[in-house]
Amino acid sequence: MKSAKDYIIFPLDVPSLDEAKRYVDLLSGHVGMFKVGLELFIRSGPEIINFINLSGTSGVFLDLKLHDIPATVLHAMKSIADLDVRFATVHCGEAKSMLDAAVQGSDGKVGVLGVTVLTSISSIDIRNAGFRTEFSDNLSKLVMKRAGMAKEAGCAGVVCSGLEVKKIKADFGDDFIAVTPGIRPAWEGMQEDDQQRISTPARAVKNGSDYLVIGRPIRNAKDPREAAVKIAGEIETVL
Repeated sequence: MKSAKDYIIFPLDVPSLDEAKRYVDLLSGHVGMFKVGLELFIRSGPEIINFINLSGTSGVFLDLKLHDIPATVLHAMKSIADLDVRFATVHCGEAKSMLDAAVQGSDGKVGVLGVTVLTSISSIDIRNAGFRTEFSDNLSKLVMKRAGMAKEAGCAGVVCSGLEVKKIKADFGDDFIAVTPGIRPAWEGMQEDDQQRISTPARAVKNGSDYLVIGRPIRNAKDPREAAVKIAGEIETVL
């Protein structure tokens, strides 16, 4: 059975390999996965992925958010499939063909997750980008449309805010994975930052989130390991 800590993905959004390794040493076994994003991967490449895999049971979520022509995405995902990561991300973007290419390139070795709408994006941003009013007035409608594209392409799931998880599960099934960023523990409060659509860990899991990306509440704590354990306790209340 999946334990509470397995829901937690800790993002290694740090500028150096040494700092990333410090967090891996500190939190390995206390979180389900470590997220390796663009900044760290550009600096360290596969070295940090190998380090995580050798450090314990916590897996790797490679969050590069691929977005390019289908042929490029296909070959990029083929390379990712050889890195021993659990999940990798690709933007849902404008065409399902890019998602099709990502799934084909994964060859079943890595779960492809479609990024629907970034949690930093607001309705105003969508309107200014030229989207139709039906989407700028209702971001969840755009998320659901893109989630449908990802499902049809054969993606393992999507990245979405906690506000859309319940409907995604209802429309696409419990096996369609939902990874939720923008998580703020109840004990921290919903403070102002660059995330627009946020949720608590317990609420997101109760609504159906399979994994939660939780960074600042752990990274900024005096004792990051203690914060991770505390968040796992909050998740435990709804399991």
